[in-house]
Amino acid sequence: MNARLRDNEPPLGTARRQVEQRSRDAVRTTVDTIACEVPVALHYNDVPFAVLMATPCDLADLTLGFSLSEAIIETGDAWQLDGIKEEIEGFVVNMRIPAERAARLAQRSRPLPGYGGCGICGSASIEDVMRMPVEVSSQLSVDETSLHRALDALHRQQPLNAETGATHAAGFANARGELLLVREDVGRHNALDKLIGGLHGNNIPTGDGFAITTSRASYELAMKSAQVGIPLLAAISAPTTLAIALAQSTGLGLVGFARDAQCVVYAHPQRLRRSTP
Repeated sequence: MNARLRDNEPPLGTARRQVEQRSRDAVRTTVDTIACEVPVALHYNDVPFAVLMATPCDLADLTLGFSLSEAIIETGDAWQLDGIKEEIEGFVVNMRIPAERAARLAQRSRPLPGYGGCGICGSASIEDVMRMPVEVSSQLSVDETSLHRALDALHRQQPLNAETGATHAAGFANARGELLLVREDVGRHNALDKLIGGLHGNNIPTGDGFAITTSRASYELAMKSAQVGIPLLAAISAPTTLAIALAQSTGLGLVGFARDAQCVVYAHPQRLRRSTP
């Protein structure tokens, strides 16, 4: 390995690689910081269930959040981390859940990995994919100013993306727009699952604030948000038709193109109040 690569340990979840930087007039050798993407195998009660392709940091948050957002468990108290084992190819995370939940999980066949942290990739049936979360019970609504305050803060709290330019972020803010927690990952679903796990680990109620994400608002992100009781999800890019339909049916406020002090509200506009001039 080049000696320059051994100097200064890269941030957790990244690696350094020697690259050629090319322009019209020159080629130079330099060292670049790259976001890591590795297989993370999820084992429940010693039984393999899924493999996520993820950035290897905040893995406890990732697996707890995944377990909650995919309705594998109902509360964080029903989940116990047995251990995280690093292997040559990636990581294996062992978890314990109640026996009745494990028996139900065994009926959800997943013969394929969930690439990019997707919660539904590899599911064997439409029924596994198209489950409907319970209706969001929180009555929270927030001011537009709070949304844009949180978005501005999120841009400044993405250290992995600042180093690599390759990761998504998901953040959670209170009703005043104060950013309480941020998680990053190469997969947008992973970033949200890490956020959900971090919220539960830090005893932050999901119904008391809103989530923002640096990606499009896919069906999976809307489903995960509604499943854990987040009342409002805002994305910097567009939603899909299925995400809008799910948000409308569950009471989830859904906002897209949230950037440059503008946004488009796609579902439940009462969740986002107009700012007073």
